Amino acid sequence: MKIAIIGGGAAGFFSAIQVKNNFPDAQVHIFEKSTKVLSKVKLSGGGRCNLSHNNISKKEWLAAYPRGKNLLKKTFRIFDHNDAMAWFEKKGIALVTQEDGCVFPQAQDSQVIIDLFLKETQQQHTSIHFSHEVIAAKVVDKQIALHFKNKDKLSLFDKVIVTTGGSPKRSSLDWIAHLGHDIATTLPSLFTFNIPNNALTKLMGLVVENAIISLQTTKLQSTGALLVTHWGMSGPAVLKLSSLAAPILYNSDYDFKVSVNWVGVQNTEFIKEELYGIIKTKPKRLLSNYRPYQLTERHWIFLLEKCSLSSEKRWLDIGKKAINLLANVLSNDIYSVKGKTTFREEFVTCGGVDLNSINAKTLESKHCPNLYFAGEVLDVDGITGGYNLQAAWSTAFVAAKLGS
Repeated sequence: MKIAIIGGGAAGFFSAIQVKNNFPDAQVHIFEKSTKVLSKVKLSGGGRCNLSHNNISKKEWLAAYPRGKNLLKKTFRIFDHNDAMAWFEKKGIALVTQEDGCVFPQAQDSQVIIDLFLKETQQQHTSIHFSHEVIAAKVVDKQIALHFKNKDKLSLFDKVIVTTGGSPKRSSLDWIAHLGHDIATTLPSLFTFNIPNNALTKLMGLVVENAIISLQTTKLQSTGALLVTHWGMSGPAVLKLSSLAAPILYNSDYDFKVSVNWVGVQNTEFIKEELYGIIKTKPKRLLSNYRPYQLTERHWIFLLEKCSLSSEKRWLDIGKKAINLLANVLSNDIYSVKGKTTFREEFVTCGGVDLNSINAKTLESKHCPNLYFAGEVLDVDGITGGYNLQAAWSTAFVAAKLGS
């Protein structure tokens, strides 16, 4: 059996390795359109490779995928994060789970994962072909003929697994569409927010651990660490919201408003009670030197200035109006976003091959027998935290069964 893997990324290599485990006598070929493989694995987790997530419930797992959770529910029954972690550890990769649940190699270096994949494929005699971009495909006598760019001759394969990853250009999926598959519009996901000409950027480097950020005019919100940058906002909370709201933000041309709750307390009345409590217990303290919710000094001074309150005032000298202003800015601080920035050179897209075109149990095409899909080329994507790589491992594992 001759098998083609289209794409030399995480899902491509993992599916190639699993195919050889399942079918040792098969000829397996990985075709990569560029001159490098596993580029996004190299960048993942800031170069440390956030390869999965741990210590959360099944419900929390599925909630981490704005798109594709119904398909992943089936694939996780076959190969989930516990299986993935066990597989890497069996291969000699010691793993660590951070407090936030993110899983990394103990070496804190993505190169150990890349080296493992290259070693495995070499030992299995899998062929890797660079500068091979598929531009067309067709069925020929139950086989699939692939047409590569700048290659005159068609190549025939018994099975093909497409693992080309997320694509910012719909045109790169045209050859898949021509085989009868619907394509969900590909859009950017996991990006940071640009907030130009705003005093907020003076707080560059500030990290607020339990912020709540909401998209105005919607019910979408996310919780987690928020980082203020020289261009606007980043951090897990922002990246999660960008994923949840990707289609909405795309349609707004990335011109929208967000609300930031700096203290992680959603009930504004509770915040007011906290502030009145300070007036009662610390009335003579200056606003500048007694800060609620353990806010940093420069963050608190910034918020006071937004409320036009002098930091040299005593707590007992501020009235109901000031308390209302402070409670509002702590719980509902509005910012206008004008554009986005790619996160750490990692590009994640939502959209791709429509899941209605795929058999969810096998990941085989409903339109083209012996054609399978895995990874981000599917209309499946997750929030930041190792979820996208886990989706790659799980879908690759299932696709590599080749319907058996």
